[in-house]
Amino acid sequence: MAGQFPTPGRVRLQNGQLSMRWSQCAGDVYYVMASAGVMNGPESAQTRKISASLRMAGTGLVAGEVVVDALPYFDQGYEAPGVREAAAALVEEETRRYRPTKNYLSYLTAPDYSAFETDIMRNEFERLAARQPIELLSMKRYELPAPSSGQKNDITAWQECVNNSMAQLEHQAVRIENLELMSQHGCNAWKVYNENLVHMIEHAQKELQKLRKHIQDLNWQRKNMQLTAGSKLREMESTWVSLVSKNYEIERTIVQLENEIFQMKQQHGEANKENIRQDF
Repeated sequence: MAGQFPTPGRVRLQNGQLSMRWSQCAGDVYYVMASAGVMNGPESAQTRKISASLRMAGTGLVAGEVVVDALPYFDQGYEAPGVREAAAALVEEETRRYRPTKNYLSYLTAPDYSAFETDIMRNEFERLAARQPIELLSMKRYELPAPSSGQKNDITAWQECVNNSMAQLEHQAVRIENLELMSQHGCNAWKVYNENLVHMIEHAQKELQKLRKHIQDLNWQRKNMQLTAGSKLREMESTWVSLVSKNYEIERTIVQLENEIFQMKQQHGEANKENIRQDF
């Protein structure tokens, strides 16, 4: 529907003026010159010539190619009532009729969803699939139990308790040491981390600005190209209308001349018959 031709219809002559409406199919463009009585409907010779030429132009496409006949920056009428609903209905109808005939992902290898799973993750996924409750955090390793009443005189049991208490003491000493190190160097490490985040954000924003500028430049380029093409189409349309009008005027004049010649022949024949009759 490039060049403001969104309405299917016919090309026809009304009151001596040629008016046009383009059809969605190139072979269905008709024009009727009923006012002069020269051509009536699509059975006329001139209409057959136009339809044949348009069909020949349409058969030049390669199989699978799509002809983009819309210029959104140039065409008008997209906001007309019912246009959006009609387009949505066409899309809905096509999606309802469309049935994929092949697997478009067949060239890809089968995905391995367990490639990055660890044993802990796999066990957790199995627990979730079985809808089992999560295990609570065990605090047994942090306890310091004394030997049971039956092991009060067992040196081995007391030695295990002492080793456990020494391990717990060492663990707490390591925690205190980590806290002291964090208090000394944690602020600087956090600042460096924040600075890295800021640099990453700035880089991402610059890339975003570049992409937006590229999109804007592309849209401007498309707009300029479509406006230029639309103006050319409008000029060609005007030329086409002028040529068709001239052809119609020529053909109408030819028909009139043929009628006059036919009448002159009839008059001449009648005059000859009258002369012959008078001679006899």
